[in-house]
Amino acid sequence: MGNEDITRLTRAIVDYLGWLNAMGNSKKLRERYDHILIEFLVFALREKILWKKMFSLDTLRMFGKHSANLTDAVDVVVGLSGYLYEEGIIPEPLEVPNRRILLPDVYEKYLLYLQQGKAVSQPLVRSSRRVLASLNEYLEQHRIDPASLNIQHIDDFLAEFNKPFCNVTCGIYRSQIRSFLKYLHDEKVIKKNIALLLVGPRMSGEPKPPRFLRPAEVKRLFETITLDAPVKIRTYAMLLLSYSLGLRPIEIKRITLDDISFQRGELTIPKRKTNNPVVMPLPEETLKAVAAYVHKVRPEASYRDLFLTCHKPYRPICTTVVSNHISQIMKAAGLSASAYWLRHTYAQSLLGIGYSIYDIKEMMGHQNIRSTQRYLHIDTEHMRQVLFDETL
Repeated sequence: MGNEDITRLTRAIVDYLGWLNAMGNSKKLRERYDHILIEFLVFALREKILWKKMFSLDTLRMFGKHSANLTDAVDVVVGLSGYLYEEGIIPEPLEVPNRRILLPDVYEKYLLYLQQGKAVSQPLVRSSRRVLASLNEYLEQHRIDPASLNIQHIDDFLAEFNKPFCNVTCGIYRSQIRSFLKYLHDEKVIKKNIALLLVGPRMSGEPKPPRFLRPAEVKRLFETITLDAPVKIRTYAMLLLSYSLGLRPIEIKRITLDDISFQRGELTIPKRKTNNPVVMPLPEETLKAVAAYVHKVRPEASYRDLFLTCHKPYRPICTTVVSNHISQIMKAAGLSASAYWLRHTYAQSLLGIGYSIYDIKEMMGHQNIRSTQRYLHIDTEHMRQVLFDETL
């Protein structure tokens, strides 16, 4: 293992931990990952693992023998490899065959019901499987029969299981357990529907206000942007598409070269949540940023996708790359914000220049007017100026 390999692994670990922090993961979870990844770095140095063999099954098996917690070690290293793959740094992520956790029959039937009866996506089914595997392990350790479950058992499990996670993640896992409990009641496995008793801490009596950037924050964001690397030019184009058109990260990821008319200055979005195609005018600055990316730094490849990875083998980026890179550039500007804040900012800007909520609904691609309402914050100063000709 040469100095270059050491440097690459160290930089990869630092970047990954920084990404975990930017995504809002809890301090305890980051500390656990930090501990395991430092252990992995020391292991790689001691065993002189080459970079090209760093994320292989053989290396993972060797590391597992040196780690105190095999399950955590596997999860963390696989997570690191997935991040590096999405960033285009390694050609393929580390995949461990036969990692599926086989659960007792009642759990497997529920997961099959999610997949076939409710048409839940595979990622959500896998997430539910992991949570239910931990619940099953907890119940077995405490010798609790699922048929005798009560709300105290569930509360005790979640208090232990949710410790490392932020409030949003805790809410997701609580919802997955609630759905499972409802299934157990419907299938007559438990007599009482304790799903109704499983509630989280009250966060607020009112809907959360939308999170958007104020004009001074927008100015600071664009003042701090530099275009001295291909990845920064790509991120700048993605950021402007989000800020000036209110596009979702997944909509940005799906844009193809065929969707853009540089001559007319238009972008076609073939599919939105409403399933209706839409043609949107591209502001001049956004059009220039996309053109600069296409003509100066976009790799030559057979793919028609607009945004590709910046490292070989070139391939279309995934949605998380859009979200992560926009979030990183906002963090560099000193803003505690995510990519979705730009979408909220777009909606707020439309409201500020006089568009009605119904116009904004169409421009945002919402199916329901209530979705649009959640994006908007009524500016008290603007309202008083319009209604009462007053200033604050």
